[in-house]
Amino acid sequence: MCRAGAVVADVLSKLQEIAEPGVTTADLDHMALQMAADAGAEPLFKGVRNPQARMPFPGAICASVNEQVVHGIPSGNARLKQGDILSVDFGVRLDGYCGDSAVTVAIGDISEEKRRLIDTTRRALDIAIAKAAPAVKWSEIAADMQHYAESAGFSVVRDFVGHGIGSKMWEEPRVPNFVSDELLADDIILTEGMVLAIEPMINAGSSAVRTLGNGWTVVTKDGKCSAHFEHTVAIVEGGCDVLTAK
Repeated sequence: MCRAGAVVADVLSKLQEIAEPGVTTADLDHMALQMAADAGAEPLFKGVRNPQARMPFPGAICASVNEQVVHGIPSGNARLKQGDILSVDFGVRLDGYCGDSAVTVAIGDISEEKRRLIDTTRRALDIAIAKAAPAVKWSEIAADMQHYAESAGFSVVRDFVGHGIGSKMWEEPRVPNFVSDELLADDIILTEGMVLAIEPMINAGSSAVRTLGNGWTVVTKDGKCSAHFEHTVAIVEGGCDVLTAK
């Protein structure tokens, strides 16, 4: 999983370098596909099926711009513009094991609110990583993430959460970025050897989202921007290791 995570980190680092005004999200997708192939890794998202969608997911990356929360489809018509924010989610399987990570980047100069949104979402993930360790209750971490985001005036997406990860992209448990009665009733106690994809998705406005007609792309209901950060994190003695860090 460390090796899979390193491939993901390299790809996302390169995509952040080349994401600028005039580049299309298809350009980024082609780069991710080429780098994964060069590393001998299989993109996790390409070809995934969804009963709500007429087609399997066509991209190696999810490229979500501005009000798109997750599962944005890469397109040659989606040309990045000055002032956009872009969330890129990418994962691979290498020798049977998976890595998954996401980052939100500014395209050129962006507004102060968009900058705060990105910084807050990144910091929410940092908070989780700093506290993740054996014997810690996930509800305590989720509460800290939620409090930080909401104290900044933003909202935490409820419809999509993090997850376990290993030989499969999505494994138990579900890893929410907020506290709910469901989580408190069946809390996750972190244990050594557990590997989680922790991924806060935070909206500038309401937490409410909807899915577009393509069956994949999730957007904010109020049209305000969203940001998304994710790392694959292994719980180890005394804390955790981030497997998708560059």
